[in-house]
Amino acid sequence: QVQLVESGGGLVQPGGSLRLSCAASGTSFTSLAMGWFRQAPGKERSLVGSIARNGYHLHYTDSAKGRVSISRDDAKSTVYLQMQDLKLEDTAVYYCAAVVTGSYINTPQRLDEYTYWGQGTQVTVSS
Repeated sequence: QVQLVESGGGLVQPGGSLRLSCAASGTSFTSLAMGWFRQAPGKERSLVGSIARNGYHLHYTDSAKGRVSISRDDAKSTVYLQMQDLKLEDTAVYYCAAVVTGSYINTPQRLDEYTYWGQGTQVTVSS
């Protein structure tokens, strides 16, 4: 059973930066494609971006492009979400997700493509 544990959330001022981490265990991390999602109060969970097994193929939503960066460290079994120029509307619970895949380049984008989910970490952008 794959377990995902997010960390790094917190309170940040508008324009600030934050890096979230998601540590995976329970399977070979290199077999996983990873994604970051977020869910604001009263809204559906939505994709921020995803990273393929090879670490080079990435997908970002239009709203995230230019302000976020996803990376992975296979030696640490960890995926990161670096966010900058944070805005009030970025306030949400951020979740990482994982799926075992045979593809080295696939960047899953739909919620139903992912099998495993973390518990989420709160990011609050406020002055």
